[in-house]
Amino acid sequence: MPSVPTPSKAGIIETTSGERHIPSSVRPDGTKRKEIKIRPGYKPPEDVEVYKNRTADAWKTRGSGGVPGADGLKDDKDEGSASSNKNAKRREARKKAKAAEESGEGKAKDSASGSGKEPATVEEVDPEAEKEKKARNLKKKLKQAKELKEKKEGGGALLPEQFAKVIKINELIRELDALGFDQEGEPKVKNEESKA
Repeated sequence: MPSVPTPSKAGIIETTSGERHIPSSVRPDGTKRKEIKIRPGYKPPEDVEVYKNRTADAWKTRGSGGVPGADGLKDDKDEGSASSNKNAKRREARKKAKAAEESGEGKAKDSASGSGKEPATVEEVDPEAEKEKKARNLKKKLKQAKELKEKKEGGGALLPEQFAKVIKINELIRELDALGFDQEGEPKVKNEESKA
């Protein structure tokens, strides 16, 4: 018994002699269609395989958990879970630290009286050290402004920004004075003590 050839998607059947044709069929109204011969080499659009870009397919299926090009890595879930565990541990540690900091504000008063441990809180800024830092900064600006003033008096040309610094000399001296320092950046209290 000869094997019956299976038709392609377009319905084309290839005979043993290599001829291709679409077999005759009957229409719904009862009339008969003729057999259609297909020329050699012709491939109808229905039979042409559609090109599939694996990257594009992976991109389309990423919503279902797929990562483009990571089909072979699905077995290595241990590595991904380890990194997510690390992040989870970090988040949890931050939450605990924040909770300890919030509750530590109340404990800080207790530790000042001598009971309990000191909580890990942000160091308080020493106002005296902050004053000295600001004074050093102002002293530096004042020195630059005085050098620019000497340059101007010596006949040098100044840029507009440099000229603005020269104008601010008196303002810098007033700020130093308000902080309790003289023009040299030394505390006024020490100078008064040394005079006495």
